Amino acid sequence: MRCFIAIDIGDRIRAALGDLQKQLAGKADIKKSDVKWVRPEAMHLTLKFLGEIKDEQSVDICNITKEVASRHKGFDLDIESVGYFGGRSARVLWVGAGQHCDNLLQLQKDLDEQLALAGWPKDTREFTGHLTLCRIRKPAAGIKLAQMTEDYRDFKLGVVLADSVLVYQSQLRPTGPIYIRLGNYKLQ
Repeated sequence: MRCFIAIDIGDRIRAALGDLQKQLAGKADIKKSDVKWVRPEAMHLTLKFLGEIKDEQSVDICNITKEVASRHKGFDLDIESVGYFGGRSARVLWVGAGQHCDNLLQLQKDLDEQLALAGWPKDTREFTGHLTLCRIRKPAAGIKLAQMTEDYRDFKLGVVLADSVLVYQSQLRPTGPIYIRLGNYKLQ
């Protein structure tokens, strides 16, 4: 099974992100086939993507996540600023989530370290809290969207209370992934 660990962002923020996607798609003047927009109901803040695991490993992942969550307090996440991954041509367009939040960085680092002690490789890239808006299929569309992010540098969507950490199974389907909650662990 495919597995990841995340923070939920709530329906109010998801709806606002959906509105932002429509706004960006309308302004960008790009073909629908050039971009794969993420369904708002599937958006979450990924702390650790584990990929394919054996079914029985999910118990260990849930236990580690529960233990890590018990050591951290809940905190607010600012949802703000549109950015992208990629060079001149964006590959992924996102909205920042907890970009300057030490509590988020400490939680993610603790989780990554504890999972590494149990045998999962540490992340090689620096963690950047983000909510993926879309994945870009064509470089020309990526260039347009990358340029548009300048207009959204000071964009502020709202605040989310991070009060728990969730473990999900991800089932890939032609219509998009389906997420099944394996565990929900409260922050202190």
